[in-house]
Amino acid sequence: MKIPFAISRGRRVDGALVNDRAFTRCGAGVRIRHLKFAVRNSAAFTMIEIAICLAIIGFALVAIIGVLPYGMTTQRDNRQETVIGQDASMLLETIRSGSHGADDLTNYVYAITNSWTQYNANGAVLNSGMNGYTYNAAYVYGTPNAYYSLTNGAHIIGLLGTPLFTDANLNPTNNLFSGGYSNHITAYVRAMSGLAAEKPPQDNAIMRDDTFAYQLYCVNAPMAVDTNSPFGGFSKQLAGNQRELRLTFRWPQLPNGNVGNGRQTFRATVGGQLTRDVANNFLYFYQPQSFIRQ
Repeated sequence: MKIPFAISRGRRVDGALVNDRAFTRCGAGVRIRHLKFAVRNSAAFTMIEIAICLAIIGFALVAIIGVLPYGMTTQRDNRQETVIGQDASMLLETIRSGSHGADDLTNYVYAITNSWTQYNANGAVLNSGMNGYTYNAAYVYGTPNAYYSLTNGAHIIGLLGTPLFTDANLNPTNNLFSGGYSNHITAYVRAMSGLAAEKPPQDNAIMRDDTFAYQLYCVNAPMAVDTNSPFGGFSKQLAGNQRELRLTFRWPQLPNGNVGNGRQTFRATVGGQLTRDVANNFLYFYQPQSFIRQ
């Protein structure tokens, strides 16, 4: 005889969640008589939800990609400014101390030019030209002179020490009222600070050409004083023994010869005499401990 009995909703039978009103028992087994429905455990996203997620991710990626170039540009600019600051500190100290032994500069300063103009006592231009110096050659006032090639640190510092004004005999002077030369010194420099892989003895031409480089404008100007004041003697003494050293950096140096928009100037006041080297007429060095009377 079959005995029907009922079970509650949601009972599991063979791993399935069922809702049935009547079961029958046959012997020791159980048989489902009326199976209304069965629900198995499952979960998934609809196509609409997936589309919304993709739209959000795509919007975020576009925003990130748009900001990334600005971040990289800022990082590059910060790195270059840091390198310039470190190089400026070293060059200022080397020039104003009149160093003769900074031979490591030959690995970084690869060219120097002096754009000069000659004036007479009336302020009229008599002549102009450019002196050029590299490691292998040098041209001084239109004449080749290999001695002044950039083969040692003394030549580099001596050329960077060239005063803004020199008289007709190329001696440092405070003005051009009696005629003379104005000098504008430009050095082309590969960064001394930065990645170790870019530094000597790196002989890979591609790596060396890709090194961060800059132009350096070096000005050794006399102190601006009023020599017609009641203290004219002191003013002349001050002008002869105190000068302003200005280093203006422009970067980066581009392969086509142009220079980028980076620009920064460093200044230092140097007390002492700026004199020509005795054996080398076109090299000038600061003598911080040497003072003269005017």
